Amino acid sequence: MKSIPDFAPLCQSFFSKRLIAQRQASPHTIAAYAQTFRLLMAYAQKRLGIPPSKLSLTTLDAPFIADFLDDLESSRSTGARSRNARLASLRSFYHYAALEVPQHAGLIQRVLAIPYKRLTRRLVSYLTRTEVEALLVSVDKSTWLGRRNHALLLVAVQTGLRLSEITGLQQKDVVFGAGAHVRCEGKGRKERCTPLTKPAVAVLKAWITEQGDGQSSFLFPSSNDGRLSADAVQHLVAKHVAAGQRTCPSLAKKRVTPHVLRHTAAMELLQAGVDRALIAIWLGHESLDTTQIYLDANLQLKEAILAKMNPPKSKPGRYRPDDQLLGYLKSL
Repeated sequence: MKSIPDFAPLCQSFFSKRLIAQRQASPHTIAAYAQTFRLLMAYAQKRLGIPPSKLSLTTLDAPFIADFLDDLESSRSTGARSRNARLASLRSFYHYAALEVPQHAGLIQRVLAIPYKRLTRRLVSYLTRTEVEALLVSVDKSTWLGRRNHALLLVAVQTGLRLSEITGLQQKDVVFGAGAHVRCEGKGRKERCTPLTKPAVAVLKAWITEQGDGQSSFLFPSSNDGRLSADAVQHLVAKHVAAGQRTCPSLAKKRVTPHVLRHTAAMELLQAGVDRALIAIWLGHESLDTTQIYLDANLQLKEAILAKMNPPKSKPGRYRPDDQLLGYLKSL
């Protein structure tokens, strides 16, 4: 039986109807999903010699998708977290396909049964107050770029905004006066307000005055007044971290990314005694479980708990051998 090239219209319908029209997904989400499908199409053309417009859903079955995911790990050095993100994009498509082409229900269910890979959850990396100060001092504020970078880094460390939230800030999103804060739209289109400290307010006032009153202008624009790209922010962070290493050698031992600055803000809140639920609200976390990673990484908190513990003053009991079955199980 000749396969029908039904994948292309189904894929286009998934993006136009499901993601854009129904879910109103963010441009970031759409771009991430599109990249997954571009990688899948490239793999299919390389392995099968079939152009994307001629593919059929029956070709993209569970063994093929599993091979594609394995190829991502082997040929592109994709980690388990990124692999799972690619699989999540494909699962969303196959859930949609189950409604549109129910005749392929068996094939779709087998794809949906492909498991996510288990991850090793590592402790989050963050900067100490000394490292933060070295990072900020390293910026040359005698130039326009330097003043922009200093303001951006200060706001990032103090507010804990995500990278996309920082680059998307406009001048109108900054509110001065009593209860100074910045407004942003975060993940899941959730709006939130994040307070600003007095030093951050002073820096932002000077920066906005220098830029001129442009309510719709980006707060931290690129050199051509556009929106800063993620790569540009990562580059400026790396540049100033390298400069800060001259006065703070411990920075050389850490891989500092824009997201590490977000972790730093969270850890400073935690070490200041702020409740975990309030930190979750501050950072825009959907679940308290996400905020748990900062408790796990907070060595100072664990040391404080240890200092409160007193060794037990009870007499040692008489030794009694374990039950034979328990002894066997412990030996395994």
